Amino acid sequence: MTTTTGATTGVRRRTVLATGSAGAALTTLATTVDATPADAAGAGARFFRHGVASGDPMPDRVVLWTRVTPTAAATPGSGTGPAARVRWEVSTRKDFRRVVRRGQVVTGAHRDHTVKLDVTGLKPATWYYYRFTYRGARSRVGRTRTAPAAKARPTNLRFGVVSCTNWQAGYFAAYRGLAARNDLHAVLHLGDYLYEYAPGEYGYGQSDRDIRRHDPAREMVSLEDHRRRHAQYKTDPDLQALHAKYPWVITWDDHEVTNDQWRGGAENHQAAEGDYLRRRARAHRAYDEWMPVRMDGTARLGDGDRLFRRLTFGRLAEISMLDLRTYRTRQPSGPTAAREINDPAATITGDAQMRWLKQSLSRPAPFWKVIGNPVMISPVTFAQLPSAIVGAVNEVTGLLPADGVPYNVDQWDGYTADRAEVLRHIKDHHVQNALFVTGDIHSGWAAEVPYDAGNYPLGGTGAVEFVCTSVTSNNLKDITGTPAHTTSTAVEQTILANNRHIKYLNFDDHGYSVLDLNAKRAQMDWFVIGDRADRGTSIRWSRSFVTLASTNLVKEAFVPLHRQKPGQS
Repeated sequence: MTTTTGATTGVRRRTVLATGSAGAALTTLATTVDATPADAAGAGARFFRHGVASGDPMPDRVVLWTRVTPTAAATPGSGTGPAARVRWEVSTRKDFRRVVRRGQVVTGAHRDHTVKLDVTGLKPATWYYYRFTYRGARSRVGRTRTAPAAKARPTNLRFGVVSCTNWQAGYFAAYRGLAARNDLHAVLHLGDYLYEYAPGEYGYGQSDRDIRRHDPAREMVSLEDHRRRHAQYKTDPDLQALHAKYPWVITWDDHEVTNDQWRGGAENHQAAEGDYLRRRARAHRAYDEWMPVRMDGTARLGDGDRLFRRLTFGRLAEISMLDLRTYRTRQPSGPTAAREINDPAATITGDAQMRWLKQSLSRPAPFWKVIGNPVMISPVTFAQLPSAIVGAVNEVTGLLPADGVPYNVDQWDGYTADRAEVLRHIKDHHVQNALFVTGDIHSGWAAEVPYDAGNYPLGGTGAVEFVCTSVTSNNLKDITGTPAHTTSTAVEQTILANNRHIKYLNFDDHGYSVLDLNAKRAQMDWFVIGDRADRGTSIRWSRSFVTLASTNLVKEAFVPLHRQKPGQS
């Protein structure tokens, strides 16, 4: 969604609401720095400055990632530095006395000295430890876990859920909170892993104060810009700790490229910044290099940028991660927007992804059909709010009417034909337990997704949606500069009163969520942090909501799952 910045910036912005084959291909590089003995501790910190990570767990494999800095000059985005041979090991023991897989990969400046490989031949539902070695120096040890076997019936699955992590708006205390837990299976990141803005453009609160300044000190446009920004985020100690603790399942939203992007452009792209599709290709290239994800189904570089994918966790759940930026048509705008939101030709998914999503929903084996959803699908309508706060609410959510259009047109509300197609498919095919888990809107929501919002609750509901808050990006109280539970309370109550399918709304807090699934119910716990500007800020449980299996209804749960042992309901 599109808004304007404070007076100090003058720019527009958006807030809220393979082991073998990859290694073999790289060994053809002309120069290789061979491993030599080195004293590990100091050298390991020097060579492996950006941590380790794993992602996209499957029953027999997982993606591993790191970045090596072979020389002082080989900084991210520099395009310089020698080829480097990096060894890797995977073990069932933290002391690596039982190594089950090992190998080596050659990396270099052509891929920004990143290392990403798909380690195969692993056992299902098993914790593994991994590390990398360069010139005798070792990285920190990471921990990862494979998914359950295809026919397994795990007692429960528990995921950390996060989105919207803006470096300039504060410290990543939410990552710290999740890294302190020992009861998760993976972390879901639902988009806006990093932000494109220059210093001063999108920071902390009304004044856009930079708690930490972005590097480079400009909006990221070039491949160098994207590589440096990814590298900066991966120096955060809390982010590094969470990546090292659990595998991540990640998708992008818009800020990984630029604000309010669609398939042919973006709100935050100007002609002086060059061709948009080239800009997006550079962003996708850096994302592929720096993130522990499979794009186009592999961990190799350059084989495509398709990010929508399925990950199956036995018969209990399947997670379908959406890409709602690359294939969408342009957001409705201007005097014709009211007509455009209902245009059957408008699409947020694109035709191929829509077919794939409907296939995901129709697959019989997974009990919970979890949709990793970058932008909100639940419809939102509302009565008139006081004019003094309409602008502030729009800056956070984009939900309020502009020129007579009562929708956040950057989300599914701007693409009603696609939403209707998904819900019609759910209804016609008797799909059970569809659960949309969503980011983007910098606020916490729990909602039933009705077939017909105007007829709710008589028309029935096809799914449930849980929306996590932002890790750091500004919310309503930040934009208005008012204390928590003052201005926001009136807005929340108005929206809830006019949208009976929405059961929970929190415009005030930042933090993370924990989603727990078992054969009886799905529960989301919301945890909130104190001051984003304080690296050691407090973390506390806030609210919990649950949907019982096969009901598509939401009710409050009064006991957070962190007080229970995994597997209990």
